[in-house]
Amino acid sequence: MSTQLSAFLPSVAIAQGAGTVPRKIAGKPWSEHECAHGVELRLSSMEPSQGSLQLVEVRSANQLAEVTGQWDGNEIPFWPSESAGKIDFDVRTALLGIDLEHASGTADFVVSTKTREGESFVCTVSLDVKAGRFATEELKVAPQFVEPNPGQLARAEAERKRLREIFASVTPEKLWNGPFRIPITGATTGGNFGKRRVLNGQPSSPHSGVDFAAPAGTPVHAAQRGRVVLAEPLYFSGNTVIVDHGLGVYTFYGHLSSFDVKVGDEIGVGGVLGKVGATGRATGPHLHWGLTVNRARVNSLDIVKLL
Repeated sequence: MSTQLSAFLPSVAIAQGAGTVPRKIAGKPWSEHECAHGVELRLSSMEPSQGSLQLVEVRSANQLAEVTGQWDGNEIPFWPSESAGKIDFDVRTALLGIDLEHASGTADFVVSTKTREGESFVCTVSLDVKAGRFATEELKVAPQFVEPNPGQLARAEAERKRLREIFASVTPEKLWNGPFRIPITGATTGGNFGKRRVLNGQPSSPHSGVDFAAPAGTPVHAAQRGRVVLAEPLYFSGNTVIVDHGLGVYTFYGHLSSFDVKVGDEIGVGGVLGKVGATGRATGPHLHWGLTVNRARVNSLDIVKLL
């Protein structure tokens, strides 16, 4: 084992997937697991909350041929560290999304690794998913906002099915490079993620994006490099753009007044996707910014903080 890696590993041996040693690395708390001699799994939290995004790393003294994760029935892809070749151990990184409506309680995250020499290791850790602290708002609104007509219901259901199919498709390449940004220049935070509205006594689905209030016509920028996979009006979110960033990471931009892109366009970080509007089911101009990571709906601000 390299000197760098042995110094990084916990000084007390840990049974595979059974214990943790919390530390702070570069100002961030980590939980560390020695899966096998020279193979370590690090997670940014052992107690993630519903709707949160976690950072995962596998570090190995030997070169890795394959690393995959399994969570909530979905495969979690890993990518090689950008520091490859600069350090004498192999590092693979992944994003682990805890869906907004994932059941609270313990659930297993399983990571399988295979070295170039053919050795295979499996590391299982139990995460304690905490209930999210989401607001509930009760409103009295016009009946049409609560009781869509049959045609509207059919359209909305067809669009939900289509979105599920988009988010279930995983581009095997990592298309982004570097940190993600907030799509509205000058904005530092947003609101309403996870908020559940009770309209005329009927509970609605939780709000799966972060809202940013902005004047109509404000440019909306791509959070990172990627490929446009949807650019069209939807029933709930109005004029909507979805960008595929690869490895199961998608960003969603809703209620736009106009489009500046079309399906198939390659977009760079900061590229203009459209303008802020109030299309769809919106009461005023704002941007609805969503993030889906391997089918999990998570707080989009988390990816800005983590990466």
